[in-house]
Parts: sequence; C-alpha cells; structure tokens
Amino acid sequence: MVGQGWWVRLAGLAAAGGFLAVALGIRVLAGGDSVLDSSGALQQYSGTALYASMVYAGVFVLLPAVRPVVAGVAAVSFCWLVELLQLTGVPAELSERSLAARLVLGVHFDATDLAWYVVGVLPLVVLQVGVDRWRSRHGGTAAITA
Repeated sequence: MVGQGWWVRLAGLAAAGGFLAVALGIRVLAGGDSVLDSSGALQQYSGTALYASMVYAGVFVLLPAVRPVVAGVAAVSFCWLVELLQLTGVPAELSERSLAARLVLGVHFDATDLAWYVVGVLPLVVLQVGVDRWRSRHGGTAAITA
C-alpha cells in the first residue's frame, strides 16, 4: 500500500529504540559498574540478541516494504558479518577510539554470539509473519509490510 512506508519506518525506529532501552535497562539492573559493562552472561547474551533485534528493526527503517523473512536474513547476515569482521582486529582498533564503533562493531569475536543473533531475530520474524497472515485472513487490513 502506497504511503504506508513512513508508518513502517516510524515503527522500526520505535522498535529499535525500545530494544536499546531494554538492553540498557538490563545492564543497569544487573548491577554492573557501568552501562557498558557486559561482564555477566545476562548482560552479554541479552545485549547480543537485542542488538540483532535492533538491526532487524533497522532493516524496516531502510526498506519499509521488505518481507519479514528477507529482513530476518538480512539482519542476521549483517550481524554475522560484523562478528566475523572482529576476527580482523579492525573493530577492536576502532573501538579504542570511538564509543560508537564499540557499540556498533564490538571488540572481540565470540562464536556464541552467532547463535544469539538468531535468537534476537527469529522470534520477531515468526511474530511478524503470523500477524501479517492473521491480518490478511481477517480481511480489510493490509499486512504490516505490504
């Protein structure tokens, strides 16, 4: 549906902001020395999954008409690419100079993160596909990503 792109973009931005707020909230409530402290398993793995969730939401900001499965594949692929880039040491070097680089690129490769990215994206894809199917069956309402 023409004109729905702005709504999808706005929803994507809101979702990404929500995921970021949850991730920071977990870090604060888990009692680390700082919001950037990810030394505990809860902070590390929830942060990884929520990072992937933010990337998934970001796909809709950039491409509002994309289908949920395609967005999921794109989000996980991006996350895996960033994680594999950490094997080069470039993100670690950039992270020493920039907080933004640290938050976006990470510092050290962790193979466990590859699975947590899927954990952060897969439920969102399943939920969005389910909602789209329900809406299309119950008539009148366009799918979220139409």
